[in-house]
Order: sequence, then C-alpha cells, then structure tokens
Amino acid sequence: MKRVLACFVLFGFLIMACQPAIADQTDVVSLGADLSEAHKEQMLDFFGVSEDDVLILTVTNDEEREYLKGLVPEKQIGTRAISSAYVKLAPKNSGIDVKTHNISWVTDEMYANAMITAGIEDAEVVAAAPFKVSGTAALTGIMKAFEKAKGRKLSPQAKKTANEELVLTGELGDKIGKDNAAKLIQDIKQDVVKQKIKSPDDIRELIKKIAAKNDIELTEEQINKILKLMENISKLDLNLAKINQQLEKINLNLDKVKETVEENKGLIQKVLDTINSLFAWLRSIFSA
Repeated sequence: MKRVLACFVLFGFLIMACQPAIADQTDVVSLGADLSEAHKEQMLDFFGVSEDDVLILTVTNDEEREYLKGLVPEKQIGTRAISSAYVKLAPKNSGIDVKTHNISWVTDEMYANAMITAGIEDAEVVAAAPFKVSGTAALTGIMKAFEKAKGRKLSPQAKKTANEELVLTGELGDKIGKDNAAKLIQDIKQDVVKQKIKSPDDIRELIKKIAAKNDIELTEEQINKILKLMENISKLDLNLAKINQQLEKINLNLDKVKETVEENKGLIQKVLDTINSLFAWLRSIFSA
C-alpha cells in the first residue's frame, strides 16, 4: 500500500514539473483587443516574453472609454484598443520604473505620476504599441495588469483621478512643455498631500504660487482644471513619503534632463556672446 501511495505522490510531482511556469504570476501583459495576431506577436517580441512566460490579458475599447470618456475628444479615444503594457512587480520599496515605445503624447514621467495616483507601486512598466499612438489608453492596460499581478483591486476613484491627471498633464504639456507640465502637477500634488489641503481657495493659491515659482503662466481655465484635479486628489489616501520614494527613479531622470537643458543653454549663450562680440568688432572697424 505504501509503495502505491509513493507512486501516486511521485506521479503528482512529475505532473507539476511538466506544467509551464508563468513567472510566479507577477509578470502580466495587457494587449489591445483590436491588435492583429501579427501585432500581438510583435508586442510580445518587443517585451521579450512569450505566452508561456507571462499571464496575458486583453483590454477592450469599452474598458478604455470607461475612464477616458469626457476627458478627451472622441477622436482621440478612437474605436479600437491598440495600446499594450508589460507590468512586472518589483521588490518592495524599489519604486516605479516606466519606459515607452511608439507613445507620442504621454511621457514616462506622466505615466509614473498618474500610476502613483492610481495606487500602483513597486513595478517595472513598459507601455507600447506596434505603431504611433497618443498613449492615453495605455494607462487602462497598466492598471488592469497591475491589479492582476498584485492580486488586488485599485480604488475606482483613484483610477478615474489618475486618468484625469494623465490627460490634464498632457494638455498642459502641449502649452508649456511636457517636462514642465509633469513637474508642475507633481509639485502641486505633493504639497496638497503634504499639507492636507482641502479648501478650493487654498488649492488655487498654491497652484498660482508653484506656477510662479517655476516661471509658468497659466490661464484661468488651466488653473480651474488643475484645481478640480487636486480636489479629487485630496480625497485619496496618498502619502507624501511613499510618493517621493516611488518616484525616485523618475525624478533622477528628470534631473538629468534639466541638467542637459541647462548645459545646452550655457553652450548656446556662449555661441551668442561670441557672435555678438564679432558683430561689435565689425561695427567698430566700419565706423572707424
């Protein structure tokens, strides 16, 4: 009897050993439902995974519309789900790391800021498409994949607010520059969370103060939109220390961008000074 039981146990281990591994269920890919089979393969190749390596989810246009309707024009939402995302859980307190491919409107920093608002943490994310797309819909796939990988649901209000933040930051980016817009929204959000500001009047004053500090001029309409977003953010359970810790990698990237911009400004100024000196010398010769 013992031999028979031992055989059954051994047989069970053999069956388990033959089952395909799915990366501890922590690597999840969300694919747009309207991708062709060729494009799906292209996305998996780009992510460097196969169907046996990860859990694959499908995101429909209806799911994207659930969060984007009323925030962006119908034309921008479209009728097809194309954007895809690869989400890999990272060790605790390692923060958020975001990369993009064929995303034309949303930057890595915009995704990261919105993900924090949604409640996503400690994750490596790639948002991509087989061809150029705006990228607004990709956040839906990122949130869905993270929920599956983590095994818990994100707050519906947080997800809605995250999409509002992503779209508003993108709109501001068209007017004041993408990096400026991402930093502006991040700075305002951090102060709202840190100081637990709830009053609309106090939030309005904070927006004006931080905009002025960053030499950014905002229209009254832009201020009102940011105010509405921050009122929604103030109702979420966000923690400043966690925000800073989760965005550490993203902020390092932003700092590098700023350093490069400043260096280029210095180089351009030197060139302009040289040209001005040359013209001054020429004027002195011809006026002599």
